Amino acid sequence: MTRPRTVGWATGGTAALLLVSALTWGLVHATQRAPVDLGGQAAPDLNIRSLPDGRETRLADLRGRPVVLNFWASWCVPGRQEAPVLNDASRRYDGRVMFLGADIKDSNQPARAYLAELRVPYAAGPVVHGSEHQYGVTAPPETFFIDRHGVIAAHVLGPVDAKRLELYIELLRP
Repeated sequence: MTRPRTVGWATGGTAALLLVSALTWGLVHATQRAPVDLGGQAAPDLNIRSLPDGRETRLADLRGRPVVLNFWASWCVPGRQEAPVLNDASRRYDGRVMFLGADIKDSNQPARAYLAELRVPYAAGPVVHGSEHQYGVTAPPETFFIDRHGVIAAHVLGPVDAKRLELYIELLRP
């Protein structure tokens, strides 16, 4: 009778030790990782394949115009909240400021449904060349404001509101 009880305690103790070790490792490594600050640096190049029409947009090809680059995902609740703000600004600045939506950590069908439901008016879809990791993005939404020379002028971590979006877009314009 003591043998099964001893095995049970040993198994439970080992599992608890593994759990505490994994938690400690995660906490230590998370605190050592500083956020990437790309302000004032050239925006890393990436290509987006627009889900509605399949066309690819290369960020480097947009040089000469200010760009608002938004990293999003269909399952991201704060991203859903900021989508109408981005859509309105995209329509208001049409032709003067380019908007680009980089879908990350998502699957194809939910992303398509998201774009259709929210009627996103700008090129938006998965990153097919480059990566969100080049921007230090770990979770959506994050928005980067890139000037006409391809330099990152500002970055918003989390959902962007209308007032902040307007302020940063005005910084991009000559």
